[in-house]
Amino acid sequence: MFLLFIGGTELSKVPGLSAAGANPEVIPFTAPADADVIRSGRPKIISALPLDPEGHPSPALITRAAVLTADIPVSVARAGSYIPPAPPYVELGAEFGKDPRLGPAVPEARNIMEAAAELAENSFSREPFLMIAESVPGGTTTALLILRALGYLEMVSSAGPKNPTELKETVWRESAKRLGIQPGGLSADPIRALAELGDPMQAAVAGFVRALPPATEVVLAGGTQMLAVAALLQAMGAVNLPKVATTKYVKNDGASGFTKLAQSLGVETWAAPLDFSGSPHQGLRDYERGYVKEGVGAGGSILYADRKGVSIDRIIAKTNELYSEMV
Repeated sequence: MFLLFIGGTELSKVPGLSAAGANPEVIPFTAPADADVIRSGRPKIISALPLDPEGHPSPALITRAAVLTADIPVSVARAGSYIPPAPPYVELGAEFGKDPRLGPAVPEARNIMEAAAELAENSFSREPFLMIAESVPGGTTTALLILRALGYLEMVSSAGPKNPTELKETVWRESAKRLGIQPGGLSADPIRALAELGDPMQAAVAGFVRALPPATEVVLAGGTQMLAVAALLQAMGAVNLPKVATTKYVKNDGASGFTKLAQSLGVETWAAPLDFSGSPHQGLRDYERGYVKEGVGAGGSILYADRKGVSIDRIIAKTNELYSEMV
């Protein structure tokens, strides 16, 4: 089963911090539109495929291609997105994350974790394999805040070729000043770190994974955002952390510490060897130039397809085909 958690954070609206933030009117639609795309092939809450401000397509398109070619079952859980996707979906009753520079970002973090745990126990406890993905505009910054609070100094990735690292560090400094902490200051209290600095997706995925039976094979589909979730799980006492599946664009990103962070956590990783250099579409070719990189479980969906015997070449071809149809 491929399970997508969609969420939101006010940090996505900070100019220059998120690709979504450069086009603020589409922020509420981004995550639910991603969910619609991977399930039905088109957004149902808006009229067009989610694009960044420079016209690059959401990685949901890649995930959709994998879902179609490998016949992957998909479920969606709403964990604090601004608006819901088209039904059906599971509602966890979370609000979008607030600005952690001004106050607690996810004050109901414990309640979200409990709701997600109930979902895991009631609906997914008999699944032998779960690929868990996310869509949260602005989520790399909340990932940085969580990692810093737990004592990890590596930089997170970004959705563009120029990672706004100084701006992200500024958000950390201002948030840490509000709390009166230094890096590692909340390493002994990961739930407080979530409540003060995180986003609702992180709380939901952490609560969900913790409640699954030990026999369930779990892979977290994403880049540094999912490594932040792994760091939370470790701080909460997890010993055997899930594998994290991403794309080569995140793994090879020199501006992020993905590999070093994974090694620090003891997390096994897998990177999908995507190659859109021969695509007829500039929006996809630009993935090779550092745009978008990952999201909506793109890398994980390719791993899932690979396990079902579907080649990455077929997924790349299907992605090009879907993009041609949508534009």
